[in-house]
Amino acid sequence: MDDLFEIDQTQRLRREEAAARLRALADSLERHNSVTFEREGRRITVDVPDEVELTVEVEIGEESELEIELRW
Repeated sequence: MDDLFEIDQTQRLRREEAAARLRALADSLERHNSVTFEREGRRITVDVPDEVELTVEVEIGEESELEIELRW
């Protein structure tokens, strides 16, 4: 059984819109201990444990990047 559900989506947003999405994700983690994603009519809720590994990577160059990753 293939239970892989992957979302790899890139969108161009205003900085404030990106911050609002990150804030909504953080609020969902804090209030519900889960996050919900929808793609192509399919919805999945991911339960997140009380402890996670947080990785923050910053790359500065011609194209700069800030990557935030939660792993458990």
